[in-house]
Amino acid sequence: MPNDRHQEATTTTTCPPDDALAELRRDFTGHRIWRATRRDGRLGDWVASLHDPSAGIDPTVICSSPRALREALLDEADRAKTKRMETR
Repeated sequence: MPNDRHQEATTTTTCPPDDALAELRRDFTGHRIWRATRRDGRLGDWVASLHDPSAGIDPTVICSSPRALREALLDEADRAKTKRMETR
């Protein structure tokens, strides 16, 4: 029996996905979106790394909230669109 209890205690369950992170990843596929980790191990800033040059200009965008990151990525998309229009 001690073995069964040990297995139950060490079995990990997955946490429900962070909805805001999932939405950002779904809406901005040209970026890799993730959460930075603070020195104390807690989640920190919201980060987007550019992987599709047509999706933005700055290689990395860092914001303190998902709302701010969404606004910044919408601005990035507009800037990229403007740049494409200028180079035609």
